[in-house]
Amino acid sequence: MLENIFVKRNCSVKIKLTVKGLVSAGLVALAVILPQLVHLALGAPGGVEWLPMYLPVLLGGCLLGTYWGLGVGIASPLVSFLITLAFGNPMPAAARLPFMMAELAVFAAISGLFTKKIAGNAWLAFPAVLLAQVAGRAVFMLLVVIFQGVTPFTPALIWGQIKTGLVGLVLQAVLVPFLVMGLKKILDKDKND
Repeated sequence: MLENIFVKRNCSVKIKLTVKGLVSAGLVALAVILPQLVHLALGAPGGVEWLPMYLPVLLGGCLLGTYWGLGVGIASPLVSFLITLAFGNPMPAAARLPFMMAELAVFAAISGLFTKKIAGNAWLAFPAVLLAQVAGRAVFMLLVVIFQGVTPFTPALIWGQIKTGLVGLVLQAVLVPFLVMGLKKILDKDKND
């Protein structure tokens, strides 16, 4: 969506890279902070239920497109892990980290595929987010099935977590598209002024 705005405003490559870099950094920071706040308020089960790191990643895909969104999706769990490791309680846990990096990369890549269409019709953020969520969770499960002999996760455990996280997924399937539509409206209004 942002790329279309840059093209319409005839922005330089330097401006594009700067804005996308700042938005990406902000989304990664949000993906680190939101889980901390949820865990602080609701404990570890709150993270499994509300899936707070997913929201900024889905937003990143919709706004930034596949490649920049992919960067946000991969960087978010990694940066969170590295920062929280310094305090002795890494989030996500080391065993979960590669699975989450793959899952969130898929979230961002799939939602990012819709970014040009979303620029024309922000309502398309709804199918973008839903498809991204289904594909990302499916990749997580597939990886667990493939690597269950070398990981502490089982398909049954992950399926239970997927069911527990449906509340968060549904909330984000509504919230992210409305955030995208609101941002689009603000950016379109700013363009017309």
